[in-house]
Order: sequence, then C-alpha cells, then structure tokens
Amino acid sequence: MMRRLPLLFGLALVALLGGVAGLRADDAGLKSLETSDMGRGWDAVGRLNLGTKGFCTGALIAPDLVLTAGHCLFDRETGARIDPAQIEFLAGWRNGRAVAYRGVRRALAHPDYVYGGGDSIARVPNDVALLQLDQAIRLPSVTPFATANQPQRGDQVGIVSYARDRSEAPSLQEVCEVLAQRDDMLMLTCDVDFGSSGAPVFALAGGVARVVSVVSAKAEVEGRKVALGTALEGPLADLKAELLRAEGAPRPGKPRVLRGGSGSAKFVRPGE
Repeated sequence: MMRRLPLLFGLALVALLGGVAGLRADDAGLKSLETSDMGRGWDAVGRLNLGTKGFCTGALIAPDLVLTAGHCLFDRETGARIDPAQIEFLAGWRNGRAVAYRGVRRALAHPDYVYGGGDSIARVPNDVALLQLDQAIRLPSVTPFATANQPQRGDQVGIVSYARDRSEAPSLQEVCEVLAQRDDMLMLTCDVDFGSSGAPVFALAGGVARVVSVVSAKAEVEGRKVALGTALEGPLADLKAELLRAEGAPRPGKPRVLRGGSGSAKFVRPGE
C-alpha cells in the first residue's frame, strides 16, 4: 500500500519543511535483490501481505517485531482495521519463496495516528506501526536492524522496498538524499511506489546500516517525485510502550508500588 499526496500539497510541503535543498539527479538507481547472494544481509526486510487487500514493506527490528507504516493496518476502501490474523510477514521474499514466514500476533499503529478522510501531510509524522510476530525469527541469515536518530538535510540514505512493479523481489537504492527535514518527518529523493509503504530508510554509520525512518507517502515537488518518511525517535518509543501495556507489563520508568513495604558514502549491505 502507498498513499500519494495530491500534487497541490507540493508547495505546502516545501513551506512546511522550510524549503528544500537543490533537487539533484545523482541518486543511485534501483537494484533488484532477486537472488539470495544479492539479497544477503537484507533478509530482515520482507513483504507484508495484508489479507487480499494488497501489501506493504516491513523490516525486523527485533526477532519478533516488524516496523512498518501505520496506514498499512487499515483497509483502504473501508477504513476498517485489518485483522492481524490476516497479515503475514514474508522475510526476504523473492521469486515465490521467503526465508521465513510468520503470522502476526498483535498489530499496533501509533496511538496518535488517525486514518480516514483525504490524504494529509499532518498524518505523516505518526504514520508508523509495530507488528508482533506469532513466532520470533531466529535464523543466521536474518539479523534484525538497529534503529538510529533521523538524518539531517543533505545527508545520504538508502532504502530497500517492494512495490507494485517489483513485488516479487525487494529492490535496493543505495543512495538517495534527505531533501528536507523537521523533527517529525523527512522529505527524501528515494524512489518509492505503491507497496513501498513502511519500507525502511537506512543510514550508514561505522559500516552498519540502521533504520532511521519508514516510508509513509509519495508526493511531487517541482516536477520531481519524492518520498515522505516518519521520524522514529518519539513514535517508536511510544509504540514500544504501547506494546508493553498491551502485554500487561508495567510502564517503563514508572515505579511499582508495593503495599506494606517501604523504599525510596557508499551504501553497503549489512555484514559486508
């Protein structure tokens, strides 16, 4: 799935993000990871099948947790929440096979995300979701990605995604750019399309790829297609807290009360 913000949002988007860096044409092209060798190190990215309503892209950030876009959890036609039992994560899906197949035990959109009505820039900052798998994926070839703080304007990033014209294998774009950013969202030159929603955006630090955003929507600015991504720092912490509450665990940072007691450059594949 993928939301496309209407063209009229282009100028509003530029103003919202405080202008953009020069639109350049030196991004890397898409490279299909259609073989197991080409996809080595990227198998923690997978296709999310959403019942019979389409698919999104997601990435493991823990053996049993998949990060994706919040709007992927809603039926585009009816606006109803998709039953988690109808969602399947296909890790490293390519050419009709996956490295691992998992169902979804619990699906949480950010508590401040509101689905419905027309597409809106205002929904992008909270357009993130966390899926808890019915069984953890613990395979040597599937290493969950760490996350990191969002990049800054002008920084280079990369992306691995599925899309409607490349649904049978993920594609890697090694280099795209952060055109503009604010605390809660990014504008990127990354090549995305329907099905790329929830795709992980990576930054490289110390030779390690870390997820710094997820794709929310595509738009158009000055005649060029761009991608919009969420910032992860706050929203991801909120989602992890929601997951703990859903599991009945005490809220992090809140002391328990015991009655009767006292006390005080080139984007490389991970692993290469």
